[in-house]
Amino acid sequence: MSASGYAPPAEDRAVGIEFYLSRSPGVPGRLKSDAGAFQVREISEYPPPVPDGPFTILRIESANWEQHDLADAVARAIGLPRGRLRWSGTKDRRAVAERLFSYRGPPPSVPLDLPGATVVDVYRSRVGLELGRHYGNSFTIEVDQLDAPWSVAGPRYAAVEEELRAAGGFPNFFGRQRFGEVRPVTAAVGRELVAGRIDRALDVYLADLSAAPAGPGADARREYARHHDPVRALREFPRHFTFERAILRELANGRPPERALGALSRELRTLFVHAYQSLLFNRWLSIRWRSGLSLRTPEPGDRIVVRGRDGTIRASEPIPVTADNESECRALVARGTAWLAGPLVGYGSDLGDGAPRELIDRVLEDEQVTPTMFRLPNFPDLASRGTWRPALVAVPRTERSAVADPAATGDGGGRVRFAFALPKGAYATVYLREFLKTGATAVP
Repeated sequence: MSASGYAPPAEDRAVGIEFYLSRSPGVPGRLKSDAGAFQVREISEYPPPVPDGPFTILRIESANWEQHDLADAVARAIGLPRGRLRWSGTKDRRAVAERLFSYRGPPPSVPLDLPGATVVDVYRSRVGLELGRHYGNSFTIEVDQLDAPWSVAGPRYAAVEEELRAAGGFPNFFGRQRFGEVRPVTAAVGRELVAGRIDRALDVYLADLSAAPAGPGADARREYARHHDPVRALREFPRHFTFERAILRELANGRPPERALGALSRELRTLFVHAYQSLLFNRWLSIRWRSGLSLRTPEPGDRIVVRGRDGTIRASEPIPVTADNESECRALVARGTAWLAGPLVGYGSDLGDGAPRELIDRVLEDEQVTPTMFRLPNFPDLASRGTWRPALVAVPRTERSAVADPAATGDGGGRVRFAFALPKGAYATVYLREFLKTGATAVP
């Protein structure tokens, strides 16, 4: 039974999202009916132009492009090796997204002709991009097929926002897209990598259908799970499955699993490990909520992270909460200059003690994983020291408005536009789920 009044759908629970913080009923609707209904723009400190700089910066607006697929396509169009492009933030696939890429080298000599992607700006700079080096994202999102008219939805959404503000924010879950929008297996692959089961990691990536039994390429994956013949699989896997086929080519040439996985870019392989860390965080956040410990107020054994002068969170510099500094830490949180934090577990994680430590230990014991396993001796370039993540995100200033929709009826089917900005790492879909509660089950 959920103390929040609503139980999330199975798709949320599968990635560790096990509660809603608001008790007010939402009004369900459809997200991402098309790419244009989900628009995101990166808020970044753009690398300054330098005419003779060694790096090229590309600002690209794209629709329906997955981050790694787009990076690979851009690299091919420019004539760069796979993995040469860098970026700061990862954007949703089903969206119109403006994003930055960088690489060391001169600007493209020919226009990039990519379907659904337009180069908005290109210039040279002295520095390139690094993952996470941005401030956040602004969103304009339209939700259609509302289950109630705006006269009902508007007040309900206002009540949800009021609850979240009173609670100090909304839960900082990693959204479902973090684990794969089409086929959510990235965390499962990461689990096998961290455990050192490379064969199993490849099997999950190539053939596991538990998360999407009828998705694209399902027949080819099902056949590979049966015969494990990479030569035959190369004939069966669709041509546009470039990542899977890169692995299969290595296996067909007799390469060991470690070499085969190396056919993927370091960014993509790192994504697997990070997705697993994200799953552990989601589970920690849910178990903390169930335990009755506050998501806002720290206690001895917890960690808090402080907001720096530039407004970003110093996630790698957590402050341990002790009996001696508990009041000071609570005051920082109350002023909005610090946040109670949970671990993105890595080999260097200091997980605290007391009741807070017991919670993360329960998650790790259930997963049969230890922090030291994140050294990944088979892939030292993927090793993760670990960091910290706020448990809550401050509720942003949010504009909500009804949008004319010819398909709407008096009882529902309307459309609403949300406009807001979030700090980096926070998910718009996680914020909106509190308002929509799509697929949720009310509990007494």
